[in-house]
Amino acid sequence: MHHLEASELFAMLVVMLVAAKIVGALAQRIGQPAVLGELVGGIVVGKSVLGLVDPHAETIHMLSELGVAILLLAIGLETDLRAMMRVGATSLAVAVVGVVLPFGLGYAACLLLGLDELTSIMAGATLTATSVGITARVLSDLGRLRDVEGQIIIGAAVIDDVLGLVILTVVGGMIGGGTLSVGAVAWTTASAFGFLAVTLVVGGLATPWVVRLADKIDLPGTPTIFALTLALGLAWLAEKSGSALIIGAFVAGVLLARTSRAHEIEKGVTSLGHFFVPLFFVAVGASVDLTALNPTTADGRWALTAGTALIVCGVVGKVAAGYAPFWFRGDKRVIGVGMIPRGEVGLIFAQMGLTRGVFDAGMFGGVTLMVVVTTFLAPPLLKALLTRNDGQEPEEDGDGIGGLVTEA
Repeated sequence: MHHLEASELFAMLVVMLVAAKIVGALAQRIGQPAVLGELVGGIVVGKSVLGLVDPHAETIHMLSELGVAILLLAIGLETDLRAMMRVGATSLAVAVVGVVLPFGLGYAACLLLGLDELTSIMAGATLTATSVGITARVLSDLGRLRDVEGQIIIGAAVIDDVLGLVILTVVGGMIGGGTLSVGAVAWTTASAFGFLAVTLVVGGLATPWVVRLADKIDLPGTPTIFALTLALGLAWLAEKSGSALIIGAFVAGVLLARTSRAHEIEKGVTSLGHFFVPLFFVAVGASVDLTALNPTTADGRWALTAGTALIVCGVVGKVAAGYAPFWFRGDKRVIGVGMIPRGEVGLIFAQMGLTRGVFDAGMFGGVTLMVVVTTFLAPPLLKALLTRNDGQEPEEDGDGIGGLVTEA
């Protein structure tokens, strides 16, 4: 990462916001969720096409991280904890199968392609994660985040993130050549799930009292600033405790959703999100390097071959996970499709494989192709399924996080 001068930063932000709004609006004009347009806009202004935005610049990276934290805070504010608890077993089944099955299929496919065991394991690991931000954004754009299927997807995606930490620990230990102890894996698992449980219990008791205390500060915007402070604080604590930043921000939203100022906080967070959240999605798109998929080069041809195999394994594994809870009577197709996108999480795994020397340029390109296709596949499929179920176009929700993309 490198440092940007103020003028460079401002120029990049102008490009990113304009791309997000213009291409997002075009996506809506052709009947697709605006988030799909933001991702496409990122590819256009990123290194693959125009080269106007460097997502690896330190300030851009930090702003996009803030964007995803605000997004997860907003998702938490729209999440009914009691409803999520009622579908907890269903979410757990979807999450576990959605990790184990894609990993197994990807690992086997890579071995059949002649790759060594460590590369096959790393490739399989890239298939396990689900991008909670992308799916939740699509569901909110369609006004379906509070549906039972939406609650199951969000719960499963959060569990996937926790399981992803465990997988990163295991794979990182194997790559480093060190001894991988059962104790280290158990500690990572306990820390990640423990943070989630402790913050929900302790926060549920303390948050209403703290909100009443904050009400005594009679200044404009206090509830919103309090919510953002809580989200960033819990995100920091989550990482320090061995969990994930976004889980801390999500928990903050869940806790605040049960308070008397929830609606006011939601409006303020949505206003913040109009600026920060599109930066995250544009940065994800800008991180994609399509030049690695050039079919005229040996690396490009191998990337297309490996990428196609990983796409099939990734899509089949996640869609099958939607059918794992056999007792669930809702639309399992929606759950399966909602678990498909890998987004920024898959890119993190791929980058780790490249920097550690496990992936060569061709294999990295193949994993990138898988991330791109799965990320772009879910939004139109979700919209098609949910619109068909209703028999009509869903109304956009201007007050929730769907409002982050419906206002130009």
